[in-house]
Amino acid sequence: MEGKTSFRFHYCDDDINQHLRLTKNYRNISMATILRDLSKEAHVKFRQINEDISVSKLRYKDRKEETVQVDIVTKTVTVTVLDESKQPLPGVNVVVKGTASGGTTDLSGKLVLDVPDDAILVLSYIGYKTQEIAVGNNTTLTINMELDQAQLQEVVVVGSRNQNRTVLETPVPVDVISVDEIVKDVAQIEVSQILNYVAPSFSSNRQTIADGTDHVDPASLRGLGVDHVLVLINGKRRHNSALVNVNGSVGRGSVGTDLNTIPAAAIKRIEVLRDGAAAQYGSDAIAGVINIVLKDKVDELYFSGTLGETYEGDGENAQFNVNYGFKVGKKGFINLTGQYQHRGRTDRAGEWNGSIFKTSWDGSSPSVYAENFQAGDLSPFDVGKKLTQQEADAINAANAFTNNLTPQEEEALINQNGGRRAFTMKVGQSEAINTSFMMNSSFEIDEDKELYIFGGLNSRRGQATGFYRLPNQNRTLTTVYPNGFLPEINSEIFDGAITGGLRGNIGEWNLDFSNTFGTNSFAYHVTNSLNASRGNSTGTSFNAGGFRFSQNTTNLDFNRYFPDVMEGINVAFGSEYRIDTYEIFAGEEASYRNYGNVNVMDTLADGSPFSNDFNQVNIFYNRPGGSQVFPGFQPDNELKESRSNIAFYSDVELNFTDGLFIDVAARYEDYSDFGNTFNWKAAGRWAIIKPLAIRAAISTGFRAPSLPQRYYNSTSTLFFLNAEGVNVPNEVGTFRNDSRIAKLFGIPNLSNESSINISAGITWQINDNLNFTLDGYGIRIEDRVVLTGSFSSSSSDEIASILNEANAASATFFVNAIDTETKGVDMILTHRTSLAGGTLKSSLAANFTSTEVTDINIPSSLRGAPNQFFNREERNRFEDALPQSKINLTLIYHINKFNITLSNVRFGEIWARTDNVDANGDFIDQKFEAKIITDLSVGYNLTDHINLTIGANNLFDVYPEENRQEFRSNERFIYSRRATQFGFNGGFYFARLNLTL
Repeated sequence: MEGKTSFRFHYCDDDINQHLRLTKNYRNISMATILRDLSKEAHVKFRQINEDISVSKLRYKDRKEETVQVDIVTKTVTVTVLDESKQPLPGVNVVVKGTASGGTTDLSGKLVLDVPDDAILVLSYIGYKTQEIAVGNNTTLTINMELDQAQLQEVVVVGSRNQNRTVLETPVPVDVISVDEIVKDVAQIEVSQILNYVAPSFSSNRQTIADGTDHVDPASLRGLGVDHVLVLINGKRRHNSALVNVNGSVGRGSVGTDLNTIPAAAIKRIEVLRDGAAAQYGSDAIAGVINIVLKDKVDELYFSGTLGETYEGDGENAQFNVNYGFKVGKKGFINLTGQYQHRGRTDRAGEWNGSIFKTSWDGSSPSVYAENFQAGDLSPFDVGKKLTQQEADAINAANAFTNNLTPQEEEALINQNGGRRAFTMKVGQSEAINTSFMMNSSFEIDEDKELYIFGGLNSRRGQATGFYRLPNQNRTLTTVYPNGFLPEINSEIFDGAITGGLRGNIGEWNLDFSNTFGTNSFAYHVTNSLNASRGNSTGTSFNAGGFRFSQNTTNLDFNRYFPDVMEGINVAFGSEYRIDTYEIFAGEEASYRNYGNVNVMDTLADGSPFSNDFNQVNIFYNRPGGSQVFPGFQPDNELKESRSNIAFYSDVELNFTDGLFIDVAARYEDYSDFGNTFNWKAAGRWAIIKPLAIRAAISTGFRAPSLPQRYYNSTSTLFFLNAEGVNVPNEVGTFRNDSRIAKLFGIPNLSNESSINISAGITWQINDNLNFTLDGYGIRIEDRVVLTGSFSSSSSDEIASILNEANAASATFFVNAIDTETKGVDMILTHRTSLAGGTLKSSLAANFTSTEVTDINIPSSLRGAPNQFFNREERNRFEDALPQSKINLTLIYHINKFNITLSNVRFGEIWARTDNVDANGDFIDQKFEAKIITDLSVGYNLTDHINLTIGANNLFDVYPEENRQEFRSNERFIYSRRATQFGFNGGFYFARLNLTL
């Protein structure tokens, strides 16, 4: 009992039986009850003075009279806790002062306890004043909690190394999102989507037809890159994803962090630092920092189950969470979370309105056709030499059926094979099964030291599709798929991390020593596909290989507050050592190899074989090699590369007066492959009058190119929109920045990105229930790393040879290509009041931002090809493919057993731009107007422990504006897949059951 409580026992070894054990479950039982039972079993008596309990042997005559000697009188008391509007307040921590006994209130705000007659109850809850209530002679107590504005502004971990700063006291803007509270009511169930709807400066959307990016949502802050956001877990660096976005999605060419590997049910709160912080936290923190604080609750079991689907009847979502925490010793705990989620696929593609069976041949004479024949996207044949008259006649005869089809005849044939819908792509969110486990724990070593361990595992199996391969295309073998096929990309994603550390005091200093290891891996399996170059011996499923990223980070931090220097000074310093490792592993041979010219007997469009005459002709087909939709990684792509870096940093916060302080931070970092860098930050806050303060910061920053940006290399099938609005496939090789072909093209070596960040704003506590913050910012980044456009072989035989070996027609590279400037404003207004017997919480938050590409750094050798190096579509991704504004109005009303949440999010306008021009020579661009998405949920407490919530995301079934005709690719893409505001799934309704015990 001494090990699990704060009580101290005093006794003589000869007076007690030290081997006696009680078998009764004493969880949440008062100390008085435990001592009563012990007195009976051990024949001892107790006397308690505060936390000291003396134990003495019970005399024989007292035992005979069955007298129990415990100088503590207990009784049962029922406590009901109400908020400022007289509504039940669940989750309030109630402890008997001087003991470890107590608990938390249930959904009805109640808790039943056994307490001594003279007990004093201590009640605490975030946002309310801590109260001490004497029980006295009462058996029931109703306690009204009082708001505490100081506590409403939560102490935050990011943005300041002073462990006592609140949200309004930080010199830079920090959002605090109480995920533990809102996750029970909001429609979103994944971390990236929750943040997208509650944090205006944050943007994340699911991608489609984007290879691996279909399974990982790119996320950004203030419109910057996905690799400009640093993610922390409990203040410790989180590893990045292994995936580099190489397809035409938001974040192309960058590597981010997969937020959805962390179950929302494991999160207590999320802190979003909206300011450059590279001088404090290192590389990647140019746009800001997201710190995820894990739950530390004990003695509470939480379960939730969510079921829902879109208004269209697809995209079904089923998620189940369980969280439980228990005490370890006096102050330690272990909190565990498990999650299972199945996310169904959605499809918003239109019906393909182009040719399906009919070839593109024009009926020219066979000999003329044979001389001029070149492989085209719509041709089933690619002949690499001039044909004989016999061969040409055979080709013409074999295709006479499809070549001479009238539109009506082709439609009849299409209808016989399932109609046009059977030949349509699936454009929407991918299917995924997500399983997660998370742990957070702390173990007391002594009064001022603790050992902490936290981490988790995540497994995700995703399935996405690519472009439909039609039966009249040379990427299809009609002997295998008579009607063509829709290839599938199946991903197996594993993510794991573990952090262990020691935190405590050494003299007057606070010490934190920790080590974090994290890893993320991607494995690709292609199904319902083929290797067209292999002919009829092709398989239909392929192991295409994958990649893995691992990171190990060791930190040693010291911190001390000196109260006697002026109005107080906080000094912090430390060091960090990090090792990153990146691997690529090859797929099976058939997933990547081009088997060359093979004799393949295709069938006619009606499924009948070619004539005997045709079968005697040796026809050669030069078809693309590798698995269709995602060619596998080749042995030449395989690698395992590492780098290390060491950092030293310091941070000093000086309070000149009660209302004026400055914060100065510096960081020196040395990379094994990029050299060293020094960065600094200065920030301050001045309270002009007590409720009104101004704050400002200026800092430099950096980002070292990620290992995937330096070493990723592969060949992919990418589709490019031509002038006719049709997506045309091309095999594009992404080559290492230090490769031979990169040098032949004149691509310079990668170097660090550098930045300067300036921000200024005000914080205004208008009254106890109303807060206002306004912050403006400017961020200039030089030498941003991008993935270039595609370069062909030009006139170089060596380049042509390298491309041929890679089975690629063109090449792209990672390069420090552009400088950008970002400007914007953040505004947040929060209010809390009583209304009609209930409590109303409201918030209005907005972000307005714009990014401009100010310079393009084209190498001298490529200045004749500016569009291939960095075209208008790439500029569009950086400048206006994401909303330039987002406004969020949220109302939460709590009355009796009901909880109602209403949210309106306005996603600002976006643009889609290309290099294509119309008949008048004008660029084919499109503006997508702003849209408002409304979420509504209603929760009801069925019992003290069970809550039922029903609601909808996108209540009014709002969709983005439809693509203009030139962007539709024969009606495949009704909605844009390149420029995204909020996705295009439409309305989604759900029901959720929450159980708390």
